[in-house]
Amino acid sequence: MGLPDGSGDLLSEMDGDAFRRLFPLQFYESHFVKSTRPDGRSLTEARETSSALGAVASADGSALVKIGSTTMLAAIKMEVMTPPTESPDEGCIAIDFHMPPICSPTVRPGRPADAAPVVSKQLSDTILSSGLINLKELSLISGKAAWMAYLDIYCLDADGALFDAALLSAVAAFSHLQIPVVSMNDEGKVVVMSEEQGGKEAVNNGKRKLTLSSIPFSLTCILHKKYILADPTAEEESIMETLVTVVLDSSGQLVSLYKPGGPVLAYTSAIQDCVALTRQRARELQAILDEAISGMEVD
Repeated sequence: MGLPDGSGDLLSEMDGDAFRRLFPLQFYESHFVKSTRPDGRSLTEARETSSALGAVASADGSALVKIGSTTMLAAIKMEVMTPPTESPDEGCIAIDFHMPPICSPTVRPGRPADAAPVVSKQLSDTILSSGLINLKELSLISGKAAWMAYLDIYCLDADGALFDAALLSAVAAFSHLQIPVVSMNDEGKVVVMSEEQGGKEAVNNGKRKLTLSSIPFSLTCILHKKYILADPTAEEESIMETLVTVVLDSSGQLVSLYKPGGPVLAYTSAIQDCVALTRQRARELQAILDEAISGMEVD
């Protein structure tokens, strides 16, 4: 059943919710011609964003991030490991992205979400290629001991732009991270020092924070006909399938550009517009992150 050309007349005659369910694309396009979206945002406006550090008390670093309804909980646990022979002066980072059934009606119990391994790979590639963390900072004793940082990100609400929210939560968690104090046990192994071991000599000089450089920020956009929609919701992503994710570092340099197919060709002008929107969004996210960090320092 096709929709008549006079979709505006049909929209005025039909209940708005019914029109949205029956003809979702036409419903959205009726808003696009007015340069707005059903949730009240302009086409290039991102949703309200917040970041809270220290959300998990048992973790060495953690953060809770919300972009609109999309919610991510990131937690980092540090463990001492023996570094690989090919990089004896470097630690490692292991990243896992989890989508439990509570995050979306499309995620079924007992079956992994299709998006989870994709987002995990994107996060690993972005964090390692951006130079966010100097792996040499995770070294303890050359060739004998180094830190393994286990970063787990849990999607609590999957309402679109999952990678953007996951990346922001990862950056926020690393900003909150405190490297534990370690000591040498009686067997000569480097172990995390507990409060009861206060008398032992520390291998490292007290708890410290990592030096973060080239912080990556991202923005996902939808390309639909002549329109560009920034920070899409899950509904928008399901209706209009051409997504472009741009990642820039804190100096504005391009880290990566990701376009997983879709029916719309990404012309140079559209990509340039997406990069410009990401540059503006990166400044907003940096300010949000700085505010969260300064709030922790006051506390």
